Amino acid sequence: MIASGIVARIKQEIGNMKYGYFVSLTDPETILLIDSWSNQAALDKHHASQMMQDLAKLREKYDLHMHVERYQDDTPR
Repeated sequence: MIASGIVARIKQEIGNMKYGYFVSLTDPETILLIDSWSNQAALDKHHASQMMQDLAKLREKYDLHMHVERYQDDTPR
């Protein structure tokens, strides 16, 4: 992801507020991605981008599996 330049391109997308990978201390085969977007429209645009197709190709190439959970910030604004 990093070597391919995809991470840098995602971080440059309009509406991207955070995009980072974290490795589990107990399972080195598990990587957590935390990304944050300014609004649903920015996230929808990201999901419709060519980068998502590039990500799918990398997941297929390396037989990676993904589990998605969504959390929303409930901090009063």
